[in-house]
Amino acid sequence: MKVQLVEREVLDPVGVVQADKLKVNPLPEDFEKVSIINNTKPGAEIILDILRKSMGNRELIKVKKPAGAPATQKQIDKASSGELAILALGDCGSCTSWVILDAIRLEKMGIPTISICSTHFAPFAHELAKSHGMNELRILEIEHPIAGLSKEEVEEKTRKLIPSFLYLLQIP
Repeated sequence: MKVQLVEREVLDPVGVVQADKLKVNPLPEDFEKVSIINNTKPGAEIILDILRKSMGNRELIKVKKPAGAPATQKQIDKASSGELAILALGDCGSCTSWVILDAIRLEKMGIPTISICSTHFAPFAHELAKSHGMNELRILEIEHPIAGLSKEEVEEKTRKLIPSFLYLLQIP
């Protein structure tokens, strides 16, 4: 049996981008309206619900979008009506890409963001943000994996995030 080996060029999904360095928007000292952007990945709603509760009583703007796809302009516009946006969940290649790219779109509109990505995909998330000029994009890491876990297991991993989350928001 003969096997023919074919060499293929594989493209780096981050690529080389000559983007200007962009500053992330400062988090508000106090805020009332928070946009919660759920990309419908397994566990995303649980994570966002626990983080929402940890912030106390805030007005919520809920946006649901499909995983592995960009938010529509209508969804981005709705999310931009908050003073802060929290996006979840980046725990695979395409969903991480769109969590970060949607966060960058919101940052460019003046809305500070916090993106939640799993530890396995956070390095890619940081590289993607950097390639778009957003070196300081706020990315909180949750222990990988999330998919396939019980509600209780996702809740346990999320509770470990709360101190870092509240520190970022300067909520005691």
